[in-house]
Amino acid sequence: MKLPAALMLSFALAVTAACSSTSTPTVELPGGVLPEEQNREVAPPNFFDRLLGNDDRPNVGPCPLMGVLYDSARIVDFAEPGQQRYANIEYTGEMNGVRGLCRYVDADPITMALEVDMSFGRGPAANAERHTYRYWVAVARRGRAPIEKVYFDVDVEWERGQLVANRREQIERIVIPRANPEISGENFEILVGFELTPEQLQFNRDGRRFRIDAADNAG
Repeated sequence: MKLPAALMLSFALAVTAACSSTSTPTVELPGGVLPEEQNREVAPPNFFDRLLGNDDRPNVGPCPLMGVLYDSARIVDFAEPGQQRYANIEYTGEMNGVRGLCRYVDADPITMALEVDMSFGRGPAANAERHTYRYWVAVARRGRAPIEKVYFDVDVEWERGQLVANRREQIERIVIPRANPEISGENFEILVGFELTPEQLQFNRDGRRFRIDAADNAG
């Protein structure tokens, strides 16, 4: 099903606290509606019901795929470039998963909400108990370059003596326009990942890693 080349994506985001390729896996999570519900006929709501959000019609199709881009799922900061050893680690981060809900009926755009779970580590070379990480959320047509990519900062603070902190970031609203009612959510995918330097990206692609709780286990 051909999508218009000039398709524009609108992000209306409120956050609390990418690119896809055929060789880079993502983690697909369940979404959408059950098959037996997809063809269930429900009378469309009247004007006042729509105004109040009282619309119990099932989605007309599945939700977009949601996943963490494998190459960008982890980040390791070293105090001294080129010294890739445990004692030189400042900060680490891992994407633990992404999940979300979508809603679209008739010719409405796809509206989604996401939650992204992350863990952050403070290594032996860290000189502060606070660090800012940057991650991105991208919407793409399945298997193609992103339509739009938005960046967010996560300010993480560890308590005294704490080495690992967990966070859940909430993206309250993502709107994906559809050119016509025949275009379903399965035409799109939503990917998340850390913003990485070329060296950090290569580190991940080489299959090298330090566990987020390495400091705990070292003791």
